[in-house]
Amino acid sequence: MTAGERIASDDARDIEPLPRVDPIVRGVRIVVSAITRTSVWRWAAPRVLPRVEQALGAVTGRSVQVSSLVVPSLILTTIGAKSGLPRDTVLMYTPDGHGRAIVAGTNWASPHHPAWTYNLLAHPEAEIQVRGRRYAVRASLIEGDARDRVWRHLESQWPEYRAYERDSGRTVRLFRLHLLRAL
Repeated sequence: MTAGERIASDDARDIEPLPRVDPIVRGVRIVVSAITRTSVWRWAAPRVLPRVEQALGAVTGRSVQVSSLVVPSLILTTIGAKSGLPRDTVLMYTPDGHGRAIVAGTNWASPHHPAWTYNLLAHPEAEIQVRGRRYAVRASLIEGDARDRVWRHLESQWPEYRAYERDSGRTVRLFRLHLLRAL
């Protein structure tokens, strides 16, 4: 990824706050986010959720994800950094208020970056599917001072989300997905 493809430190200043979240939804997110920080969840979720997502996707034509029942979710299709083959990943995303999505490579607080982040670094052109609609996107890595502002924005949707970064012992890669066109 070239310097021109990276997000400048002051680019995140244009992030608008998310609309107020319904108090019931916020309460559910607080409880669920606490569960997702447990060691049992972090062990089980990466093993179970992808299979559940795949089965649900087969039944619904990929228009519904389990995670979308709690937070906004999308299916990211990247091109494999080594294989060159398409790879699908279900991810939580946060809208930034300007028609773009922000995704975080938390990888369940694993000490390793998820494969999809390597794929985006190698091939920033990707596709997303949100609520059954497909879009071409271009990913840009968020770096520098912008990261803290973006993390605060992410945590306005998912409380304590940055705990994944602290617990992983690495700097989580944050990407902004710029919509190019509907597919």
